[in-house]
Parts: sequence; structure tokens; C-alpha cells
Amino acid sequence: METKQWYMEYKIHKNRPGLLGDIASLMGMLEINILTINGVEDRTRGMLLQTNDDEKIELMGKMLKKVDNITVSALRAPKLVDILAVRHGRYIERDSDDRKTFRFTRDELGLLVDFLGELCKQEGNQVIGLRGMPRVGKTESIIAGSVCAKKRWTFVSSTLLRQTVRSQMSDDEMNPSNVFIIDGIVSTMRSNEKHHMLLREIMAMPSTKVIEHPDIFIRESEYTYDTFNVIVELRNTPEEEISYESFTNFDNDGF
Repeated sequence: METKQWYMEYKIHKNRPGLLGDIASLMGMLEINILTINGVEDRTRGMLLQTNDDEKIELMGKMLKKVDNITVSALRAPKLVDILAVRHGRYIERDSDDRKTFRFTRDELGLLVDFLGELCKQEGNQVIGLRGMPRVGKTESIIAGSVCAKKRWTFVSSTLLRQTVRSQMSDDEMNPSNVFIIDGIVSTMRSNEKHHMLLREIMAMPSTKVIEHPDIFIRESEYTYDTFNVIVELRNTPEEEISYESFTNFDNDGF
């Protein structure tokens, strides 16, 4: 049987001395390897486990139900959010109604970069939307995430240094393994037909696209919310409102 990874999470009711050692000893007797372990938020511990026998995981879960000091709250194949929770010691905030949306604040840039890096590592078509006010760190986070994924990043449109609106790219730049960075406002409201043709070609590629200001991109183009695999929100503070009015009102003659 192939070796597989599992994520286990348990809540601690009484953190008595030797509790972790007892749990680790049980896993050792079952030949279940502990790859990573960390505290995840208050009185909760997460583990990444590895075994080549699914029945051992099932047996361990049943045995741990008899341990009064803990309650197992998760025992499953690891999701990306589980891996990052063990790595960083906290869960990414997720919208309760829209499970596609993940929220970060500026003091969590390290976690955001790691999250984007893991998304960029995935093969095939990935469309990521990134909401946030100007100068909150959106573009910098995308670039850092691309570096973490060891992928080349390419600007299709941007306002990072000066307004960038590409109308053509070299064969090397059009490599599907690249990460394409698109400013949703610039590409839909401040560009020309040649850029739109290039944009359609890139959107059809089996590659990772990160689109800043996805709501404007959806409003001003033929693409819909369903186009996006993930939506990320980045704020300076948790209470900050993301509003587009202040930076979408412009004079077309100025561009």
C-alpha cells in the first residue's frame, strides 16, 4: 500500500504532563510517523502524519476517542489550510459563507506569501483573485509567493512602478509554468484591444494567473466569479473596508 499523509487535530481538555508523549508512543507502536507537530490556536494541537496503512489511522482514531484529556477534531487527508496551520501555528481566516475567500491582514504577510506560494506550485489552471486597497502589499506578496514556488513571474498589467499594459510577449514569457500577474483595473479599464487579445490568450492557458482587483475585472470583462479558484483579501487592519471608488475614477484621456 502506498505511503500517504494524514492531518490530525485534537483539542486539549487537560494538558497533563506526558500527554503528548503518550499519544506519540501510541503512534510509534502503530508505526505511524509524525512529520510535523505544532500548537494550532488555543489549546489545540495539529499533526501531519504519514503511514502506508489506512487501517492503522482508523484504529488510532478509535483508540484516541477513549482518551478523556483530548477530543480529536480532525483526522483526514491534509488540505492546504491544514499544512499551513501546522507550519504557522494558526488557521487562515475563511469566509463563513463563501468558502472560496481567504482573509489576511498586513501583519500576516509571511503566512500570505506561504499560502500564495503553495497555490502557485500547483499544476494546471489556477486563477487567484487578490482584493485590497492600494499600497497594502498585494503585488509584493504575489512576487514573493512566485519566488517561494520557484516560478518566474510576468507582469501582464500593473501599476507597481509605472503603468504596465502589455500587448505582446516573447515565447519565453508565455511559458505556462510562469505566474502571470494582472491588474484587473488596468487590464479592463485602461488598456486597448491588443492587450485584451493577449489577456484572453493568457486566461485560456493552463497556468497560474493572479488578478488584483478581481471585482472590477469581473464587472468590466466577460469573466465571472466562477472563473476564480480562490479569492484572497488583504487589509491593513481587520476592520478596513475594501472600496474601489477612490481609485477607479479616472480620466480616460490621461492614459
